[in-house]
Amino acid sequence: MHDIRTLEFSNGSLQLIDQRKLPLSRELYICSTYEEVEFAIRDMVVRGAPAIGATAAYGVYLAAAAYQEFPHEAFFSKLREACHVLIKARPTAVNLRWAVRRMLALAESSSALTPPQIAERLLAEAKAIQQEDVDTNRRMGSHGNTLIPPKANILTHCNTGTLATAGWGTALGVVRSAVEAGKEVFIYADETRPRLQGGRLTAWELVQEGIPAKLIADSTAAFLMQQGKIDLIVVGADRIASNGDTSNKIGTYMLSVLAKEHGVPFYVVAPVSTIDYEIECGGESPIEERSREELSHVGTCQIAPDGIEVYNPAFDITPHSYISAIVTEYGVARPPFTQSLATFQS
Repeated sequence: MHDIRTLEFSNGSLQLIDQRKLPLSRELYICSTYEEVEFAIRDMVVRGAPAIGATAAYGVYLAAAAYQEFPHEAFFSKLREACHVLIKARPTAVNLRWAVRRMLALAESSSALTPPQIAERLLAEAKAIQQEDVDTNRRMGSHGNTLIPPKANILTHCNTGTLATAGWGTALGVVRSAVEAGKEVFIYADETRPRLQGGRLTAWELVQEGIPAKLIADSTAAFLMQQGKIDLIVVGADRIASNGDTSNKIGTYMLSVLAKEHGVPFYVVAPVSTIDYEIECGGESPIEERSREELSHVGTCQIAPDGIEVYNPAFDITPHSYISAIVTEYGVARPPFTQSLATFQS
């Protein structure tokens, strides 16, 4: 398998593959401050819920390192302020909030230590979150592989591979595990408008891995299902409510409706950290709206007329009734999700 390192911390800074530049060039974006981490998350230098969480964890450390010479009270005041800024960078992906809360909780439980000692602990915790994500994805891959037949045509949406995580991937990680197990899979990767994460990122990963695949327009998915050419759909998630309602990249809900109409299994793959047990249903999940330019332009090329208004939600909500199963690191949850997901709650 090709080695792709989405994020790596070394020499006091966080190095990210700049996903805005792929697939035309592979460049690193260096973050030396928490403000730079916040920008990297907000501007989608890094994206994908698990990757955002791991990146934000390092952002908390960078804030602690920056303020470690401050008096104790001022250190914590500045650290909490930095955590608030990081959490607001992208509102839908719950892993971001989860990771920042985990880091802040560790800092507050270590209040008897000096700020430099706390910063040292936070760096170790960020590294732990990064490694845990890789291990979690591997376990999800193993559980998800049980859902993949020996020969399968699989439809993917957005990017759910190594680039969306600290390593291996969520939904695309299941595909990688199936390939590793010797299964014969063929991937239809939809382009995923408007930022084309499928066309730019998933297609790039599939080429790097040598996994047989074709890129399709988003609007081709229904025709493929009508022709009986899709055996299952695997997608990731940015937030899963207690009842299984799933917030994911815009277009996911549309695919789930098509899948139900054509009898195609629809699987969500996400770590338990993506489950928001604080909300009962998807209607409580915030939906991020992004800039007009993402729709009016492709890159720097304008494709829409000046003066046209734009509605550009980054995510939609797939009701739990359209989901066949949710794959986590602890196993495969099936309906009723209110009960099955509750068994994973710590």
